Parts: sequence; C-alpha cells; structure tokens
Amino acid sequence: DFLFFWGAVFLVTTTLVALLKKENKELTPTKEETKGITDTYKLLFSIIKMPAVLTFCLLILTAKVGFSAADAVTGLKLVEEGVPKEHLALLAVPMVPLQIILPLIISKYTAGPQPLNTFYKAMPFRLLLGLEFAFLVWWTPKVRHEGGFPVYYYAVVLLSYALHQITLYSMYVAIMAFNAKVSDPLIGGTYMTLLNTVSNLGGNWPSTVALWLVDPLTVKECAGAQEQTCGTAVAAEV
Repeated sequence: DFLFFWGAVFLVTTTLVALLKKENKELTPTKEETKGITDTYKLLFSIIKMPAVLTFCLLILTAKVGFSAADAVTGLKLVEEGVPKEHLALLAVPMVPLQIILPLIISKYTAGPQPLNTFYKAMPFRLLLGLEFAFLVWWTPKVRHEGGFPVYYYAVVLLSYALHQITLYSMYVAIMAFNAKVSDPLIGGTYMTLLNTVSNLGGNWPSTVALWLVDPLTVKECAGAQEQTCGTAVAAEV
C-alpha cells in the first residue's frame, strides 16, 4: 500500500510537471560545455585516464571494504535473532532529523581547502563501530526473553545506529565536498557525476560481496543429525 500510494504520487506529479511546466523562451548563456552522448563518454574516458583521477577512483572503490559486512548484514542478523522488523523500522524514524542536521554541521568542516581530512578522521571510528555491531549481534540472543527485548536493548541499538550515522555522513559529505571542489567548472556536471558514481559503486560492490559470502562463511550445526552438515542451503533443508 505504501509503495502503491507513493508510486501514484510520483506518476501524477511528474505528469503534471511534463504538462504544465514551460521552458524559458530566452536562452541563458552558460559556461558549461554541452556535448552529445558520444562526446560526453569520450570526455569521461579522458578524465578517468588522468593519473590523479585514476588513483582517486581506485581508493574510493576500495575504501569501504572494511565496514561493508557490518553495514549490509547487521540488520539482517538482528532480524534473524528475533528482533521484529517493525521495531527496527521504527528505530529509523529518530534517525531522520539526525540525517537532516548532520550534513549542515559537517559541511562547516568540509568547506576548507582539505575536505577529505574529515573522511580520514571518520574512517577508524566507523571501523570500530563494525566491531560494536558484531558485539550487538552476539549480545542480542542473550538479552531476549519471552516477551521480546527489554527497553535498554533498543536504547543501545538506537545509540549504535546514531553513532554509525555520524561516521557515515562525515565520510559521505566529505567525499561530496571533495568531488565538487576538484571538478572542472567547464564540465562540472559530467566530472562530478563520474566521481560520485564511482563513490557510490565503491559502497555497493563490497556490500553485495559481503551478502553473498554470508552463507559460505556461516558455521552451522545440525541438531539431532550428527552425520549431516548444514554448510549449504540444500544440506540445511535436508
């Protein structure tokens, strides 16, 4: 119902924009170069072949490997240990004001000549939070009782999520600020989109690999069938 409602809202609003919004008749001169698709991709390849850009892309493609498992798997493991999905979803609500305020605060520190300093400083804390998330998953079944989970458990989860958001947004805003700073104004949109796309990819591929490795790396024991192994999904089903 939620997805259907907002899907309908998107369809209606975009249709109204298409029908009612008119382009400006007077063309405003712009400094940015406008190119065709072929020329734009040629430009992208010429940008990415630059030694400094290539090195930077390799760095941001691998920078998030260290906390990909904690980011991608923690919520799923909490649900697996019995934490209701709707409770975890409710914990995301207090994060919304934090997500709005954090970029405003962090942008003060990334506005200088070296915005990546914030990125570097946040990384060790985010790595440590990965260990804290692992402890949280280990601790979850120990505090569970028949009625569910105590209030203090949800307080710890909420605090953990809040600290994680601080480190996440510190890195996110810093990398965005750096991309905006180094992008050539003449081709700013193309340049910045390339760097931001690589940055997003650097966060997505490690999470995908981490999720794929969950089953092979999970140790399972079969209760009541000692000769059976539960290493694979098929064996566990048997």
